Amino acid sequence: MSSFIQYWEHISSAHRVLILMGGMVFFWLLEGYYPLFRFSFKRYKHAGVNLVFLACTLVLNVIFGYTTIKICAWVEQNHFGLLYLINMPVWVKIIVTLLLLDFFGQYAPHYLMHKVKWMWKFHMIHHSDTKVDVTTGTRHHPGEWLFRETFTVLGVLILGIPIAYYFLYRSVSGLFTHFNHANIRMPLWLDKPISWIFVSPNMHKVHHHFERPLTDTNFANIFSLWDRLFGTYAYEDPRKLKYGLDVLEGKNDEDIAYQFKLPFDKTIKTDY
Repeated sequence: MSSFIQYWEHISSAHRVLILMGGMVFFWLLEGYYPLFRFSFKRYKHAGVNLVFLACTLVLNVIFGYTTIKICAWVEQNHFGLLYLINMPVWVKIIVTLLLLDFFGQYAPHYLMHKVKWMWKFHMIHHSDTKVDVTTGTRHHPGEWLFRETFTVLGVLILGIPIAYYFLYRSVSGLFTHFNHANIRMPLWLDKPISWIFVSPNMHKVHHHFERPLTDTNFANIFSLWDRLFGTYAYEDPRKLKYGLDVLEGKNDEDIAYQFKLPFDKTIKTDY
């Protein structure tokens, strides 16, 4: 177990990118053979649009990632945070870390972005995709990344997350993002049991339905526990869903300039 922790503590940037892109490529190929929906669109163009947002995220990670790493190092050196108050085996600490960072880094900011109007305007870019597939998971406005990273750093400070556990969480969260957004056909007998503990593809697709109340459900990324605990869990037949947002014209979902300006467009209506 020590060698496992050491790997994540010293993981190179190349390995982190390889895990991120490798997971995306795997599910992108898989959804080509077992698609949930057979969209009539150019997959490469659609992926290219969403990868522009991924590129922005990677740049932000380079710019601000150093700060997060220094904070992780500080809490580890000073044994600062709630996890240092309880002595637990490494494997238990890993599970607890993934569980709690899923709340701080995903569920909490995601919930707020659906409830606070000005935050929602940034998050609308993610929901504006009318052809949800694995690349949709990378489709986040830079402003949204700042919200999520702020909450993640807050979780690191409160919990006392060392750098190894932070990098492990980032990779696991990224893989689940690919898994949940992938346009793959998951049989109910497999997907439903997965959703008892984890966020499954069919479960997350409900979140991408074009209108409320289903849009305001299933905010977690790894563990469905948070949605079940806070009453935001929903499960529907994914074949009956429609992607996008009812307040936007779907024809603009691949207009990059339009998407970047959307949060600042006062003519865009919201329900808040």
